[in-house]
Amino acid sequence: EYCDKHKLTTGERLELLTHVCQAIQHAHQKGVIHRDLKPSNILVVVQEEKPVPKIIDFGIAKATEHSLTERTLFTEQGQLIGTPEYMSPEQAEMSGLDVDTRTDIYSLGVILYELLVGVLPFDPETLRKAGFGEIQRIIRETDPPKASTRLSSLGDTQTSIAQQRGTDVVSLQKQLKGDLDWITMKAMEKDRTRRYSTASDLAADISRHLKKEPIIARPPSNIYNIGKFIRRHKVGVMATALVILAVVFGGIASTIGFVRATRAERLAEQEAERANREAKTAEQVSDFLVDLFEVSDPGQARGAELTALEILERGADRISEELADQPLTQARLQYTIGRVYDKMGLFDEAVAFFKKALEIYRKQLGEEHLDVATSLGAMGDLYRKLGRYSEAEPFLKRALELREKLLGQDHPAVARSLNNLAVLYENSSRYVEAEPLYQRALAIQEKELGADDPDIAMSLTNLAILMSKQGKYAEAEQLFRHALSIEEKELGQDHPRVATAYNNLAIAYKLQEKYGEAEPLYQQALKIQEKVLGLKHPAVARSLNNLANLYLEQDRYQDAEPLYRRSLEIAEEVLGLEHPNVGMTLDNLAQLYVEQGKYVEAEINYQRALKIREKALGPEDHGVGTNLHNLANLYRDQRLYDKAEPLYRRSLLILRKILEPAHPDLRMLIEDFAAFLRSTGRPAEAEALEAEIGKSEKDKK
Repeated sequence: EYCDKHKLTTGERLELLTHVCQAIQHAHQKGVIHRDLKPSNILVVVQEEKPVPKIIDFGIAKATEHSLTERTLFTEQGQLIGTPEYMSPEQAEMSGLDVDTRTDIYSLGVILYELLVGVLPFDPETLRKAGFGEIQRIIRETDPPKASTRLSSLGDTQTSIAQQRGTDVVSLQKQLKGDLDWITMKAMEKDRTRRYSTASDLAADISRHLKKEPIIARPPSNIYNIGKFIRRHKVGVMATALVILAVVFGGIASTIGFVRATRAERLAEQEAERANREAKTAEQVSDFLVDLFEVSDPGQARGAELTALEILERGADRISEELADQPLTQARLQYTIGRVYDKMGLFDEAVAFFKKALEIYRKQLGEEHLDVATSLGAMGDLYRKLGRYSEAEPFLKRALELREKLLGQDHPAVARSLNNLAVLYENSSRYVEAEPLYQRALAIQEKELGADDPDIAMSLTNLAILMSKQGKYAEAEQLFRHALSIEEKELGQDHPRVATAYNNLAIAYKLQEKYGEAEPLYQQALKIQEKVLGLKHPAVARSLNNLANLYLEQDRYQDAEPLYRRSLEIAEEVLGLEHPNVGMTLDNLAQLYVEQGKYVEAEINYQRALKIREKALGPEDHGVGTNLHNLANLYRDQRLYDKAEPLYRRSLLILRKILEPAHPDLRMLIEDFAAFLRSTGRPAEAEALEAEIGKSEKDKK
């Protein structure tokens, strides 16, 4: 009534609704769900010449974390709670047990729809004429038309509706199509997991629309429309393997595309020497590869069909024998096949090839050569992936030193080395050492490569992950978004790096409790990785673990457990029983068991995870500290106080050392330990500990 009386424009109506969202968010943070949001329960008052909405009539509100009164509110069976036109599908179920704050998001979506179009998604007269069961069915199953579609069906009344919004019908249609259609339909999703997860998220998307920024409520990506998998056949296998060797992993450029004669980052004094060497090896490599792929020729294969991996294995067996008198050609192929195994997640197989290549390069070219630096970097990064951090560091440091000496301080290859070393430090919880390396790498790349280079996206991603680990979630989200936009543009939507970018942005959403935005991104990443990398790849294991974490946060235990188990199975098979990623998944699975009250299973998994992490990461790692905290909570809940206290204290020592005072993980630990101290009769110690939180908040302000 207020909007129509004052003929507010569409933009003014949207701004007013963002204030309504903020009021509802405040109620949700207090643990209250309204359950009957509608225009008549929103009072608009004017304060300092500005309209301010007030939410009224909390008569059927529900507490989410604590009771509103000392008595529980019961509802008679068969009675709809709320107003049907604004009621969410889960509320129409009437059980009352499955209604959370997202039911209010649905109602806000209906109100938004009405503000935009002037009518409700479902005609009130038709809805209320239906029987009780039919009303429920419509709310639960029938999708309303988009706002722009509903407007176009209103006939002559369109004109008056547009005039009330200070515009004409054509202009109003243009305003509604696109962003506003998507925003309203996302808010009114039947499946609540696909709605905005909070009222703040809805308000934020409306604000993005008003600022002409990209919105979250966009339509499904083309990834969901990818066609059938290409069937394997002899010619296709050969082509795929050739692309893997020549295009993806950079083989040796020759007349058939496998052999590169020169490399862009070569030093001027090495260029002539290397060009001559490449020319000599080109024909040898071409002959070797052509002979290798003759197994795909029908005359040779005789009906057999080989995979790309099988062809690579044949080639690997023949390199040492047939190219023994051509060591540099042998080294190049050893390195290239090592990279193939690395990208396929077969890390143990890759180690042997990288080692052999490095050994040959050192013997043939000396210690100070770019090929030596490249092999050192590959070895170091592979050891990092295997969780062998102490072995990785000297390789990565030496690769960086060589590239700085041979190429100068501002070369893109130096940036890659900086990134790799920073990732190692970050994985080892050495955040203070990692950040300046990331920043320096990013500065080099922005200067030398241009704004849309994929390497810049990688640096942005690395820096964003570091921000996340330090509790700077909003900063991380912006960096992840920037990285994703670059990689989608440059690599296409079915590239493994784009899948990783989806995964990373989903993590940022999850950490900010934007669950509705996170889930489709996790699922999209998993689809790409399973298609491109196969079902048993470490990246697939990580995505399964991350999606399971999201379900755990939402108490969807039956959805989470099979994903954790599959993730664990892949990680153990591909990475080994003592890899840090195995420890991470075990810790998460233990937390699931805690939530289900399965304390024995939880303790077994926590203990095994702790043992793996301490061995792989050292005694002062972030993950070790978190693991100790979780295990301490488990013992506390079982009143095994003598076991819990030393774990709390050790966790506190670790996390104080490596995290900022305001970090959420440290804050949570302090709160849990303080509660433990109070429960064991030591309030003074608890207060002293809690004073750290107050000090960090004051310092932050």
